Amino acid sequence: MKHYNPVLESVSPDIGSSFTCLRYSRNENIKTNFWHYHPEIELIFVFGGSGKRQIGSNISYFTDGDLILIGSNLPHCGMTNENTKNEYEVVIQFSMDFLGPQFWKAPEMIRISSLLEKAKSGIVYGERVKKALKSRIDALTEASSLTKLMILVEILDELSQTQDYKIMNASKYYLQTQKEDNDRISVIFNYVKDNFKEQIALETVAELSNMTVPSFCRYFKKITNKTFTQFVNEYRITHSLKLLAEQPMSITEVCFDSGFNNFSYFNKTFKEYTKKSPSQYRKEFSNVIA
Repeated sequence: MKHYNPVLESVSPDIGSSFTCLRYSRNENIKTNFWHYHPEIELIFVFGGSGKRQIGSNISYFTDGDLILIGSNLPHCGMTNENTKNEYEVVIQFSMDFLGPQFWKAPEMIRISSLLEKAKSGIVYGERVKKALKSRIDALTEASSLTKLMILVEILDELSQTQDYKIMNASKYYLQTQKEDNDRISVIFNYVKDNFKEQIALETVAELSNMTVPSFCRYFKKITNKTFTQFVNEYRITHSLKLLAEQPMSITEVCFDSGFNNFSYFNKTFKEYTKKSPSQYRKEFSNVIA
C-alpha cells in the first residue's frame, strides 16, 4: 500500500525575471503528473491534446487543450502525460508579492487582485479565451525583461474581464488554507488516483486518515463539499470520458476499466454526471471530431 504526502514544489523565477515562464514540448512536463502544491499562483496553457485534470477536489476532462489558473497553495496534478498528445504546454508561476506587497492594491489592479482571490478555488477558461490569448502566451515565452512583465499583466487583465470561465471547486472548499488538512486529504486523493479501478473500502481510507469511518465521512464532506462516494465516482466517470473519446473499447469494457463493477450502476452514474448516456456521449464526441 502506497502512502503519499503532497509535494511542496520549489519554484525559482527565470534568470533576469521576477516570475517563471516555461514552455514544454509534448511529454516534456510529465514529471509534474503527481499531487503537489506551491505558494506561487500558476497559469497553465496546454495547446491541443486531451486528458484528465485534478485541481483540488475537482476532477474533470479536457478535450482540446486547456487554460487553467491555480491559486496559491491549491493542490493539483500536472495537466499532461505521455497520453495527452498536446503540441506544447506553457507554465507561468508568480508569487503574490513578486512586484512588491502594495502592487495589487493599486486602483488599476483591483480587477486582477479579485481574479487572484477567485483562483484559490481554481479557474478553467473556455474556448474563446484560449483562442484569444494563445498569441500573447506564445509571445510571453519569447519576450524578455519589461516586455515579458507587461504581457503577463495584460494576460491577467484579460482573464479578469472575461465571463468565459468556470470556478472548479465549491466555495466551501478550503483545503489550501490548512496544511494539516492538505497533507491528510492528499494521502486520500493519491490513494484514489492509484486505486480507482479497484473497489475502495471506506474502512481503508478512514484508516489512512487515522479516523473512524463516521468521522472520516464528516471530515471529507467538510473539506471537499462532496461525499467520498461522489468523489470516487467523479474520478471514475472522468476516466470513462477519456476512454470513450479516445479508445476503441466497448462501453462494457469502459465500464469495468473505470472501476465500476456493475453496468447499470455505471450507466446511471454516467447520466447523473453528464446528463447523457455513454453511447450518446461517444456519438456526440465523434460528431464534433468529424
